[in-house]
Parts: sequence; structure tokens; C-alpha cells
Amino acid sequence: MTKSTMEISNKTAREIFEEIRANPARKRFGFGERMAIVNVDPQKAYTRPDLFKTAYVTDPKQMDHIRDVSNLARAKGLPVIWTHVAFMNNAADAGVWGTRTNTPDSLQNIKIASQRHEFDDRCEIHEDVDAVYTKRMPSAFFETPLHSFLTWHKIDTVVVTGGSTSGCVRATAVDSLSRGYRTIVPIECVADKHESYHFANLTDLLIKYADVVNVSEVYDWLNHYES
Repeated sequence: MTKSTMEISNKTAREIFEEIRANPARKRFGFGERMAIVNVDPQKAYTRPDLFKTAYVTDPKQMDHIRDVSNLARAKGLPVIWTHVAFMNNAADAGVWGTRTNTPDSLQNIKIASQRHEFDDRCEIHEDVDAVYTKRMPSAFFETPLHSFLTWHKIDTVVVTGGSTSGCVRATAVDSLSRGYRTIVPIECVADKHESYHFANLTDLLIKYADVVNVSEVYDWLNHYES
């Protein structure tokens, strides 16, 4: 009997992603009838490398796209959700996730109402209609009202933006699919600390959990949407 072995490749994570993405036979989940935009942690701890070394930039126009997609969805009467992560002063709500390190840059030391907790100034959040959640674990669905909010608004398609691709974006996308949503990840709208993590996780999302598309497809869908 021939033993199956793990495939070995000398290609970069980016090359593997582009190769799989270019396969015309790959079937999509597709867009549904009603979309929500879930912006995962576009907060200064992760978007402002000039302020915090925990931050990162992949596409320089990421925040512009997040703002514009959100504004367009809102104008069409579709829900927009924003999450950011933060913890109590003593980090008692960080759980085991907050036990690996304890430096000023550590996750559990993002304190509620601190600068690291603040949304990036380029975000345009309309708190009269947008849902805004402070979360404590990777997924935007975990112990937040997100699922019930989407259910009430009859959403079948979730667009996930933000960061990091390998962390909270991935966790949110997996939970989104697990709850029965068509899940869309626009490439220009997500970011990570290193291209290897970024493209490896985009590949995994593309193969298993989401449609990984250019943001232009999200704009096109929204521009043609009529409630």
C-alpha cells in the first residue's frame, strides 16, 4: 500500500495562494441576498504602526476600502458591524489567551478606553445605526450579539474585513461559515504582520471557508443591490 505524505513545496505562501486562486474550476459559495459588513478590530493597536509595534499594514488602502465599503453598505440599508478587542484593567477577562506574555504590548494589556482600544481615525462609524462590540476572543461571533443581530436583519452573506488575517479575521470567517453564512473576504481589506501568515491563511480560507475576492467584487455587488 502506498502511504500518502504531506505535500512539500518550495513555493512561497503568496505563490501558492495565487496559483490556487487562479484555478477556474474552483467553485464559489457566492453572494446571497442580503449582506452585512463585519469590520474586525480596525483599532489603533493593529492599524497604526507609527504608534504601536503590534500594528501592521498590508494594503496601504485597506482603511479606505473598509470605510468606503461600510459607507456604501450603510447607504443601501445594510448592517455594518465594528469590533475591537480590549480587557479589564487587571486582565481578569482575558482568560488563557492572556497568559503567554505580560509586556506593555501584550494582548491582555489592551485596556478598555485606552488608545490601543480606539478605532482607527479613518473609520467612519455611525453609532446610531452601526453595531459596535468590544470582544475578548478572536472571533467576532464569540460571546457577542453578532449572530442574533445578523439573524434579525435576515443576513445570508457576511463580508469580513480587518485584521489579522491569520487571527481574528480567520476565526470570524470560520465561525461565519459554521453559522451558515456565505462568507466573503476581500483581499485588500485584510492585513497581517507577515506575508507568509497572510497568504497562507488566505489560501486556507479560499480552499475551505470563504470566497477570497478582490474588493471590487464587493463594490459591484453593493452598487447593484436594491432593497
